[in-house]
Amino acid sequence: MSGLENCKPMDTWFKRLDTRPIVISGPSVVESEEQLLTTARELKKIDQVKIFRAGVWKPQMATKSFGDRSLDIFQWLNQVKQETGLLTMVEVASPRHVEMCLRHNVDILWVGASTSSNPFSVQELASALQGMNVPVMVKNPINPDINLWIEALETINKAGISRLAAIHRGFYPFEKTKFRNIPKWEFPIELKSRFHNLPILCDPSHIAGTSKYIPEMAQKALDLNMDGLMIETHFDPNQSDSDLPQITPVELDKILRSLVCRLSSIDEREDNQLEKYRDQIDSVDSQLIELLALRMNIVEEIGEYKADKNMTILQLQRWEKVREKGIELGKSLGLSESFMAQLLRMIHKEAILKQNEVMNRK
Repeated sequence: MSGLENCKPMDTWFKRLDTRPIVISGPSVVESEEQLLTTARELKKIDQVKIFRAGVWKPQMATKSFGDRSLDIFQWLNQVKQETGLLTMVEVASPRHVEMCLRHNVDILWVGASTSSNPFSVQELASALQGMNVPVMVKNPINPDINLWIEALETINKAGISRLAAIHRGFYPFEKTKFRNIPKWEFPIELKSRFHNLPILCDPSHIAGTSKYIPEMAQKALDLNMDGLMIETHFDPNQSDSDLPQITPVELDKILRSLVCRLSSIDEREDNQLEKYRDQIDSVDSQLIELLALRMNIVEEIGEYKADKNMTILQLQRWEKVREKGIELGKSLGLSESFMAQLLRMIHKEAILKQNEVMNRK
C-alpha cells in the first residue's frame, strides 16, 4: 500500500485553509519589489485567495533572472506575509532552493513539471526535505506518464512529507491544440481514484496558454471535484516579462465569483435516484464486457481459420470497413467520432494480439 493514502487533507495543513476551492495566486516570476507587493495587496482583497505564489528561480528567463537577488525576494515575501497574512509558496528545483526557502520561512514548496519529470532531481529534493515539516505540492511531469507523477509524489512522501498535494497543469502538446498544454483530465481522475486522500489542484494558467480559456479550465477542474486552483496574476500583466497568461487580481475576482462549486453528495432521497442510475450503468457495463468477451472468442476462431488457410492476420480493407461502419453508427447514436475511432482502435489492437497468439500456437 502506498504511503500516499496517508496524506493529510489541505484544511489540516493550516487553519486558514478551510475553504473550497483553495485558491493560490501570484506572479509567474518576481520582477520587482513593487510588482510583488502591489500584486499581493490586491490579492488580499479577494477572500478566496489564501496562498501567494511567486516564482523566485526561473531558468527559462535567465536574462531577467533575480537569482542573485533571491535574498531580497525572500525579504519581500516576508513583508507580504506580515502585511496580508497570506501564506507564501515558492517553486524549488534543487536542494539549495529548499534550504533557502525553509531558512526564510516560506510556508509551502512546489515541485515544477520539469523537475518532476526527472527522478534524480526529485530524489535530491526528497533528501533535502528529509525530516522537514513543510507542505509540498508536485506538478505533473511534462509528458503524460502517470507512473512518473506517482513516483515523484511517493519519493517526496517517503522523505516524511505527509502534507502533500498534486497539481495538474496539463501535458506537452504533441499535436496542435488551442491550449498551451493538453489537459488530459483522465490523469488527475486516475490519480484521485488510486489515492483518495491525496489533494489535487489544477493550474488553469499553464493549461490555457491564453487568459480567455482560464475560466473554462477552472470550472472544469471544479466539476471534477479538484481541491483548489493555482492561477497566475500580476497587477499589470501588459508590463510582465512572463510568457504565461497572467490576469489582474480584479479579473481573478471576477472569475472566482463566476465559478460554480458543485456538491460531491446530496440528500438521501436524491441519492437513491443517483443509485438507480448507477445500477443501470453497472448493468450496461456488464453487458458491454460480456459482448467484448464474446467478440474476442469469435476473433480466436477467425485466427484459427486464418492459420489453417495460411492467411495474414491483418486484413486492411476489412479493418477500414469495420472502422468506417462503426464510426458512422456511433455518430448516428450521438457518440463522437474521436471516441469511436479510439474505441475501435483499441478493440482492433486486442483482436490482432489474440490472432497472433493463435498463430504462435500453430
